[in-house]
Amino acid sequence: MQTLTREDTRQLLNKVPEVTLTFWIIKIMATTVGETAADFLNFNLHFGLTGTSALMAALLAAFLFTQMRARQYMPWLYWVVVVLISIVGTLITDNLVDNFGVPLQTTTLVFGLALLATFAVWFASEKTLSIHTIFTRKREGFYWLAILFTFALGTAAGDLAAEGLSLGYANSTLLFGALIGLVTLAHYGFKANAVLAFWLAYILTRPLGASLGDYLSQPAGNGGLGLGSMGTSLLFLASILSLVSYLSVSRKDVQALPARDIR
Repeated sequence: MQTLTREDTRQLLNKVPEVTLTFWIIKIMATTVGETAADFLNFNLHFGLTGTSALMAALLAAFLFTQMRARQYMPWLYWVVVVLISIVGTLITDNLVDNFGVPLQTTTLVFGLALLATFAVWFASEKTLSIHTIFTRKREGFYWLAILFTFALGTAAGDLAAEGLSLGYANSTLLFGALIGLVTLAHYGFKANAVLAFWLAYILTRPLGASLGDYLSQPAGNGGLGLGSMGTSLLFLASILSLVSYLSVSRKDVQALPARDIR
C-alpha cells in the first residue's frame, strides 16, 4: 500500500460530515435558530437590523476563516459556522425586504438564480457537486457560498409561503416537510440522483426550519405557539449542543476516505 504524504493527507481529509439522520436533525434546528436568534437580537435586545447584521457577519467571518484553515472536519466548528451562516442568510433577506423594500418574490428569484449560478461555476470548475469530495479549500469555498445562498433563498421562500401566500406558519411547516418527504421518496424509492436529492433537501430544510421557528416563537394571535424567540432559540441551541457533543465523542459522522481518492 502506498504511504500518504502529509500533503496528501491534508488534501484528502473531507471537511464536512457524513449525511445521516442526525445531520438533518441538527440542520433543521440550526435553520430554526437562524430565524429565531435573528429576531431575538433584532427586537428583544434592540440591536436593530443593521447592528445585528454587522455583529453576526463579523462572527461568521471569524469562524468561517477558522473552519477554512482547519485541516479536517471538527463537529463543533462546522456546526457553529452553519448556525452563524443560517443567521446571516436570514438577515440578508430581512435587510433586503425590510430596509430596502425588495419584494419577497424578487428576493426568492434572485437568490434562486444566485444559487444556480454558484452550482454552475462549481461544477464547471470541479466536475462535481458532491459533498463527499470537499477536500480542497476551493471546493470548500464553493460549498459555503452555496450554503449561504440556500439559507437566504430558504428565508425568502419560507416568508413568501407563510406571509405572501397567506398559508400561515403551521401550514408552511407541513408543506415544506411534505416536499422534503417527496425528495426522500424519490431518492430511496426511485433512485433519484443522490447529489441532486441532497441539495434539494438542503434547500427545503431552510424554509421548513424558518416556518417551524416562526410557528413556535410567534404569539398565538399571529398563528404561533407563543414560546418566544428567546425560548425557542435556547431550546434548539441546547439540543444542537447535545447532539454535536455526542458526535464529537463518537465520531460517527466522520466520512470515510474514499478509496478512489487515494492515489
